[in-house]
Amino acid sequence: MRSQRLDPRVFKVPLDRIRAGYYSDKYFTRYTEVLKKDNYHPKVLYQFFPRKDAVIVGIDEALAILKLCTGYFKDEDKAQSLFNELLAVERDLQNAVLDMNRKEIEKINIKRWDLRDAMNALWVDKSSEIEVKALYDGEEAKDMEPIMTIEGDPIYFGYLETVLLGVIARGTSSATAVRRVVKAANGKQILYFSARFDHYWVQTTDGYAAFKAGADVVSTDANADYWGAKGIGTVPHALIAAYHGSTSMAAIKFDEYVPEDVNRIILVDWDNDVINTTKHMMINFYEHITGKKYSSAAIFRQVIGPGKGKIWGVRFDTSGTLRDASVTPINENSLGVCPELVWKARREFDNMGMNDLKIIVSGGFNAEKISLFEKLGVPVDAYGVGSSLLREKIDITADIVEVDGKPCAKVGRKKGDLSRLERVNL
Repeated sequence: MRSQRLDPRVFKVPLDRIRAGYYSDKYFTRYTEVLKKDNYHPKVLYQFFPRKDAVIVGIDEALAILKLCTGYFKDEDKAQSLFNELLAVERDLQNAVLDMNRKEIEKINIKRWDLRDAMNALWVDKSSEIEVKALYDGEEAKDMEPIMTIEGDPIYFGYLETVLLGVIARGTSSATAVRRVVKAANGKQILYFSARFDHYWVQTTDGYAAFKAGADVVSTDANADYWGAKGIGTVPHALIAAYHGSTSMAAIKFDEYVPEDVNRIILVDWDNDVINTTKHMMINFYEHITGKKYSSAAIFRQVIGPGKGKIWGVRFDTSGTLRDASVTPINENSLGVCPELVWKARREFDNMGMNDLKIIVSGGFNAEKISLFEKLGVPVDAYGVGSSLLREKIDITADIVEVDGKPCAKVGRKKGDLSRLERVNL
């Protein structure tokens, strides 16, 4: 699964804040402060590893941070003073942007860049003096297996430990969860719908992790930013509500105004009767597109497929607290999007000549539920998965395992097998 590493510029690394230790745990900034003041320059080997089997993502972002932020300020006190001033100026800039005050924005931006230039002039780049080896994003690693090493003077990079661990942990957690559902789906498409369940700042990282884990259909443009794609979307419940609860009208208007290359996927659970809602919507859609009255099932083939003027698929998103009108009430397994609902819908759609209409299911799906559907052979074409993908947590740990070429690690830790790691040219 090895591939080219991403260009460091893709990650938009906030240089000033990382170099100033803004995102670093204080004990790491003070660790390097002690070494500097003691003029002590040991050569150490740092080793990074996951705390359980995982799909590793975040390596490329960690490498970008190491390339751009390995080093030190010639005058730490002056750099900190400039940084404090920069923070204040950036708050002023944000206020000016919100006020849409162009003259003030231009004036503050000049001051902001002067401060950044002054800080950069104090920066001593030492990225060429460390040796880094690492796996590639998307590769799998075992519990405690080394995924990245950094060798060199910790004065230059030791303060970055918090940031490096964080970007790898976040990406790895998301990728590991996505890989699990991708495997469970047996080659069927996974639609990554997790953006609404977390802060928007993490959308790009999570979307890239999902992509590396095998889910390349994401819901926001930010999710797809690192690999240059776009988010996709279905008709939302909100659009149906805006048209007074009419799924048909929402579908017609969606098709009318959305770009031609977008596949039309329609939510059909508004009335908690996905079969009849789909049938009613398809009849209305056919009559709108063709200008003809519905007469027989065979005509649906004209309005099913990709692109404008056609419906590509319907999405079942029945709440886990509700039973669809077509489902026989037995027990809690009759609630939500259950196998019986999909089987009945597929048979009915096929009987109506809608054999090519895709069925996408969402709402409470995780690896276990997808595995059950696949085991039962439920005729699903794609799975939409959301909040369950954010519940996975993979901790990443870093330890010094050698100092000046000799083993030196805390009890229970040691240098691992580094044979899978590839040297990185920062």
